Amino acid sequence: MGTKKLAVVAATVATLALTATACNSASGDSSSSATKIGMSLSTLNNPFFVQLKKGAEAEAKAEGVDLTVTDAQNDASQQANQLQNFTGQNVKSIIINPVDSDAAAPSVKAAGKAGIPVVAADRTVNGAELATTVASDNIEGGQLAAKSLAEKLGGKGKIVILQGTAGTSASRERGQGFTEGLKAYPDIEILAKQPADFDRTKGLDVMTNLLQAHPDVTGVFAENDEMALGAIKALGSRAGKSVAVIGFDGTPDGLTAVKDGTLYASVAQQPKELGKLAVQNAVKAAKGEKAQETVKVPVKVVTAENADTFSG
Repeated sequence: MGTKKLAVVAATVATLALTATACNSASGDSSSSATKIGMSLSTLNNPFFVQLKKGAEAEAKAEGVDLTVTDAQNDASQQANQLQNFTGQNVKSIIINPVDSDAAAPSVKAAGKAGIPVVAADRTVNGAELATTVASDNIEGGQLAAKSLAEKLGGKGKIVILQGTAGTSASRERGQGFTEGLKAYPDIEILAKQPADFDRTKGLDVMTNLLQAHPDVTGVFAENDEMALGAIKALGSRAGKSVAVIGFDGTPDGLTAVKDGTLYASVAQQPKELGKLAVQNAVKAAKGEKAQETVKVPVKVVTAENADTFSG
């Protein structure tokens, strides 16, 4: 009898222990109940988007959100697969920084049909419904770049423009703003416009070729800091002396070049703030709350005079 009683007690204890474990795993695992958000960035081979990612991750942690970040490596088809995977994983909302603003539309539409709201970050998506777009005012930034470069050149000179990735709203809007801003300075001639895909190495190559065709250039507008840094390398000792270069983004390397005097100025965005606001709006969308159609993050011109006071 004693042995049987002990066996019954042992079995009861074991059953209670299993029940307690099951209850704990069901109610105590906070990660299983956290809001899941997917984020697809166009590339992480660019300091700007690394900073955007950091801002997004910090905000996700603060809000208790389960954020998964993927790198599309500037491949629109790879990004489409990432959004398809997020949709299949039943995330509550998706943040996309599109490789191509047009090519991203079908994937965003598919997510919408599945009831998953999509927030665009830094670049919009054309032809698809979005919960909101969080971006810098790129048109205003382009206008500021034109004004700053023109003033540096004394209202006259010969310039070249290094364009970003074709198909991105950021490149189109920055170029549009710059062209509009330059209308006030008829004595400044645009010698050439050429894409360098927001890439430093391509910026170096393109600028090297442009210098051969246009050795009399006195100014450069690059639609991001990476291309500007490539242009500076191509210009060598002329950068910051006989040729004024202005970039866009306000990346750490860009600001260092501004302080060194090789980059005259950068139209600085706030990538961490972009990431933070993208997550905030994705959380709102996941809860079914109405968000603003467009959230604009301020930009400012950073020169050697104010670079020490700027924090991106």
